[in-house]
Amino acid sequence: MIENEKELDVRVKKKVMGWRGFFITYGAMMLLVGIQTGIIIFPVFRGLNSWLQVAVIMGYWAIVAFLFALTTNRQIKEKYDVPMHKLSSAAKSVAEGDFSIYVEPIHAPDKYDYLDVMFVDFNKMVQELGSIETLKNDFVANVSHEIKTPLAIIKNYTSALAQTNLSDMERAEYVDTVVKATEKLSMLVSNILKLSKLDNQEIDVSMEEYDICQQLCECALHFETLWEQKEINFEVDIEDKAIIKADRNMLEIVWNNLLSNALKFTSSGGTISLLQTSDKDTITVAITDTGCGMAKETQKRIFDKFYQGETSHSGEGNGLGLALAYRVVEKSGGTLVVESEVKRGSTFTVTLPIRY
Repeated sequence: MIENEKELDVRVKKKVMGWRGFFITYGAMMLLVGIQTGIIIFPVFRGLNSWLQVAVIMGYWAIVAFLFALTTNRQIKEKYDVPMHKLSSAAKSVAEGDFSIYVEPIHAPDKYDYLDVMFVDFNKMVQELGSIETLKNDFVANVSHEIKTPLAIIKNYTSALAQTNLSDMERAEYVDTVVKATEKLSMLVSNILKLSKLDNQEIDVSMEEYDICQQLCECALHFETLWEQKEINFEVDIEDKAIIKADRNMLEIVWNNLLSNALKFTSSGGTISLLQTSDKDTITVAITDTGCGMAKETQKRIFDKFYQGETSHSGEGNGLGLALAYRVVEKSGGTLVVESEVKRGSTFTVTLPIRY
């Protein structure tokens, strides 16, 4: 709280009442008192009786108070009422779903006061809300598309299976296609649910101490058939044993997704390496492939939901694996970064605290 207040004070360049304002106010008050003194020593005033003298002085200060009230009311209206009305109208528009609203600060950046900073923060908030709304719309559109595709396959092939003139080979092929589409649909729904729970902090982390090296070996062996079919050179350099306290099941999702991703984008005859190291505080796992690699723009969005930078393999996934892996690592207190170069391959590096 104190740090936020200090940061706010730094951003505010113009205070409500500075020394300049103080001296102007002081000078104005002295001038008014001087005018009163001039009235008192004026010969005509001295010729009046005491009641009239009091009435003149009271009338003078009544005029001063009236002018002061008018000036103050005008300043309040210009500096607070009008800007706050503008902010209120903008907030109402945002509440109604308009995220294109922009409230112009009153002063230049080098003369920002607290209202200006409030407007800047409001504009930033609206921009973030607009981004979230866009992501939500994209998410709904992507989910609809991803679900529609396997459902269409299932519908078409189940209709074809109803034909009586199919050969056993064709029937088996159609059934296999339906099963694969069903598995893809099931995986999509499962990943969406996991992502939703991670984003909403609904997954309870089940902490336990276990050997992460053994887990990495087990996950790698799950893909043994695939890397042998593609004749991929699989290199492993890990420690004999490394104990970590984390959620075993959640981290298994990370390793399976990263290994699956590496195998998907590595051509036959390529190389995938699994490197694991540790120190007293952290464990680092790096998975490197010699696949197609990624451009810089793709690397910036690779952990976004449904994003698939290399479209030639889009039919093999749904763009949720890396997004899910990233959130699992983040929830585990670690980091997941990617280094890649087009046609040179990619390296995904996970760094985890030994005890989180």
